[in-house]
Amino acid sequence: MVSIGNYSQLLALFFSLAAIALLLAGIMKNDFRLILSGRRALVTIAFFTTTASIALVYLFLTNNFQVEYVASYSDRALPLFYKITAFWAGQKGSLLFWAWVLSLFSAIVAYNTRKEIDSKATPFIYTVLAATMVFFIALITFVTNPFDLLRFIPPDGKGLNPMLQNPGMIFHPPTLFLGYVGFTIPFAYAIAAMVSGDLDESWLKKIRVWNILAWVFLTIGIILGGQWAYVELGWGGYWAWDPVENASFIPWLVATAFIHTAIIQERRNIMKVWNMTLVLLTFVLCLFGTYLVRSGILQSVHDFGATGLGGYFLVFMGVVLIGGFSLIASNYHNLRSEKVLESYLSRESTFLFNNVILLALAFSTLFGTLFPLLSEAVTGNKITVSMPFFNRVNTPLFLALLLVTGLCPLIGWRKASADNLKKNFMLPFLMMITGMVVLIVAGIREFYPLVAFSLSIFVAVTILREFWTGTKARGKLKGEPLIIAFPRLLWKMRRRYGGFIAHLGLVLMVIGITASNAYKLENQATLTKGQALNIGAYSLRYDRIGKWHEWNREVYAATLSVFKNGVSLGTIKPEKRFYVNAEQPTTEVSLRSTLLEDLYVTMPAIGKNWEITLKVMVNPLLKWVWIGGFTMILGGLIAIIPGRKRRESSHDIL
Repeated sequence: MVSIGNYSQLLALFFSLAAIALLLAGIMKNDFRLILSGRRALVTIAFFTTTASIALVYLFLTNNFQVEYVASYSDRALPLFYKITAFWAGQKGSLLFWAWVLSLFSAIVAYNTRKEIDSKATPFIYTVLAATMVFFIALITFVTNPFDLLRFIPPDGKGLNPMLQNPGMIFHPPTLFLGYVGFTIPFAYAIAAMVSGDLDESWLKKIRVWNILAWVFLTIGIILGGQWAYVELGWGGYWAWDPVENASFIPWLVATAFIHTAIIQERRNIMKVWNMTLVLLTFVLCLFGTYLVRSGILQSVHDFGATGLGGYFLVFMGVVLIGGFSLIASNYHNLRSEKVLESYLSRESTFLFNNVILLALAFSTLFGTLFPLLSEAVTGNKITVSMPFFNRVNTPLFLALLLVTGLCPLIGWRKASADNLKKNFMLPFLMMITGMVVLIVAGIREFYPLVAFSLSIFVAVTILREFWTGTKARGKLKGEPLIIAFPRLLWKMRRRYGGFIAHLGLVLMVIGITASNAYKLENQATLTKGQALNIGAYSLRYDRIGKWHEWNREVYAATLSVFKNGVSLGTIKPEKRFYVNAEQPTTEVSLRSTLLEDLYVTMPAIGKNWEITLKVMVNPLLKWVWIGGFTMILGGLIAIIPGRKRRESSHDIL
């Protein structure tokens, strides 16, 4: 299997280079036979990367510890479930996973464009995809090969990092990579449009599904990463502005900006330069996220340490940036829009303000992430900025973004009239003021929570008003009862209302993030059997501690009786786990979660006489962070469901 893996990678690289050569020759000679051959070579790459991936999984399943990568991330005691997911646990496997997914996506693009082979842009799309695959496949073939062998056969492997033995890590890395890789497709279409001169909005329409699907995958990856941090790291939070967290969040912000301005270009044929720039930056920032994890330049609980790959990624990013901006500059005259914004009181303007805020968030996050490197370059000392900096800078920007999210549906296209503004703003504004008064009476008087909750009411009312007016209008027009009109409206105009659902998810996340940060409770104590720890309305009594063997670990679990306002809620069991081949034990969170609050319990230490140290938190409304996140994802998926005409006239996979 090692030989099969190595030869498959070599053949994948060969066909990548062959695809580029055939496509360029076909373009220069205007020979469709060569272009078709290049397309076939592009599809063939997927077969060999799939074969290499199957070979690597097989080596994990058969405990072939002579393979250095298998020995580093698996052992005999590792459960089967995690042996499969160890495929992407380290640098070498994750890069093979990247190349494999990109080859599959490229094959789908080749299939979907089979009837567009005579288009000027299509061969360039293939060429960009093949060139990107050359970079990644060359890395795993010559620089960081997952099939490299040790000079000896160890009796057992080092095992998978205990922190990665969590269900969240099964799906978090792959979905993150699906998002990163997915943005290669819009990038390829944008470059092809500029090289070929086909600069109308047709390329935007073709990549809309790819763009939103990549955004959905990246969103899923970020949400699952936050859940993993919450239940596995034991510090009680879900986002620490860690460099690797930021590395996925920054391209998400820029991609979100592109999704919004793409709508404006499709509708008004403006902001072409802006869109080309956003596509380019999104792709480069995805590469930057991959680079940051593998360069070792910044410390993170998520990174792979110094791997020696940073230089390769920097060169590749430099080539992409220089080439991309050169194409934008050379096409600037054709990209300039003849039309302009007619009024600052228009929906186009709110989209533009939305994008400015998103890019400001991306820049501030990037600046804070890279500040240690900048300070070291200037002063010689590496100064790290932490959560307070990011929260202080980004919180006002997030609140401004929330406000614009609410304003956008209330303002019409081109130019809004005074009567229109008065009519649309009255209800949301009055509800916001009423909600603010209620919040103040309820005791919420801190500035940021009060503003965040009040704006959330404003935006939620705006969105629900859109659903109500649309449903009511359809019911009147079609003679349908509201309960029938609503789902039919959602299905008929799923692109529009899918966006509103995503915005509603953002509101729910803001509510959860604000409450769980501003009003969390925390307490820590060391208890002997029979003693209790009190926090807020809760009381936790230490009853007993047990020990047992489970798979590849020894588990110590304390049983705590939980009471709230004197009423028994049952028991909760925080754990301490000692893994085979792991130097340090891990602390496992025990969680009692409701829609109102999370009771979050960890057991950092166990004493010689079985006394235990407990760290307990109460996080209000935190579950709404996850509910809001997956509501955003649902909205994105609804927005890209193809219509009936598309399905009848096309057999596109995406």
